[in-house]
Amino acid sequence: METSLQRLVTIYVFTGLLFLLLPGTFLGVWNLVSISGRHSLAGLSPSWLQAHGHAQIFGWIGTFIIGIGYYSLAKMGRLMPFAVSRGWASWALWTAGVALRWGANVSEWNWRVLLPASAALQLLGFLIFFATVSGHQSRPAPAADRAASTPRTGIETWMKLVIASTAGLLLALAMNQVVTVHAALAGAHPEIPHWLDQRYLFLAAWGFPVLAVWGFNARWLPVFLGLGKPSGSGLMAALGASGGGIAAALLGRFRLATALLLAACIVASLALGVFERSQKPAKTRGVSASFPYFVRGAYVWLLVAAALGVYAARSDANGGIWGASRHALTVGFLATMVFAIGQRVLPAFSGMRLLYSTRLMFASLAVLNLGCLLRVASEIPAYEANLPAAWRILPISAVTELIAVTLFVFNLGITLMLPGPKRNTDE
Repeated sequence: METSLQRLVTIYVFTGLLFLLLPGTFLGVWNLVSISGRHSLAGLSPSWLQAHGHAQIFGWIGTFIIGIGYYSLAKMGRLMPFAVSRGWASWALWTAGVALRWGANVSEWNWRVLLPASAALQLLGFLIFFATVSGHQSRPAPAADRAASTPRTGIETWMKLVIASTAGLLLALAMNQVVTVHAALAGAHPEIPHWLDQRYLFLAAWGFPVLAVWGFNARWLPVFLGLGKPSGSGLMAALGASGGGIAAALLGRFRLATALLLAACIVASLALGVFERSQKPAKTRGVSASFPYFVRGAYVWLLVAAALGVYAARSDANGGIWGASRHALTVGFLATMVFAIGQRVLPAFSGMRLLYSTRLMFASLAVLNLGCLLRVASEIPAYEANLPAAWRILPISAVTELIAVTLFVFNLGITLMLPGPKRNTDE
């Protein structure tokens, strides 16, 4: 059953990598090259931009989160037989939903049917996952295990953040269902209206991926980076501020929303102690020795993203500041964290494998951060000031990030395809 669970999470990882490389990054590069050629967003279909964003957030990060959730929570709750069968059902529905959404946005073929259908498939796939992990403690442990276990002290802080992230993903998928039905009934093209998309992006970007990263960081970084124990009260304060910021954004109060999210990011960084000196040596065996620096660098990008959000809410005129803020969040923070932590834990989840190449890990992270720096630094002067030199840098940044993603996908893909360690058949 352990082997079946490892095979399941491996398929989730491969699926997420495919969404990341093809409909996610490749389409994003195509979009940015087109924008740079026009020196404007005008003329580029918003549905293509939304197809790229949906593939990145849900197709890549969402797929990873569900796969890891089945693996970790199912093992904790002794629900492995159920988790494996339901995991395959979730994977089929979720993958079909994300793929249909991308196809409907790009081709516009039968989009009035496919757009809401894709949202329904994703929501159904996630509800199977949600029902499974929600009951992960419903089956009692054997008597011997209960006798040997220590008394429970309540839900740990990292788990509260993961639960909040799961609730945020559920809310985002429910909102996705509503807005796709609205678009199918009232829209001329398969796209969410800008005023509604702006609110939805706050929920989709800040409502579940960021909280999931904070939760898993609280669980793993004390071990991986040798940090001290995170502050539970600080993380709960960050969760409260983040929730308030998302609620304000959904109501269109963007200045209040961005201020609260900046406060949440500062408090979360302090609570996790990511910028403090490690109390123990970092565990870098099997991964790049630069791993701790990139994890800390990801939190620099998080603070940059939140600060740019505050700036955008007050001064954005043509979408450049908002775009730079979102890119610093999704690529600088989320992608850097996945590239760093993912290459640390995913090979282990997929059969206790060793990463194929630590040099490729370093290269993918270094090139990714270079591309993100070029993008964030040039997007504001290009969009807001129409600076020709900045427009020329934008496509370079896109190709740079595509190279980084390709290196990451290649390294992790080879790792998962190579034979894993041999098992002792006598055990």
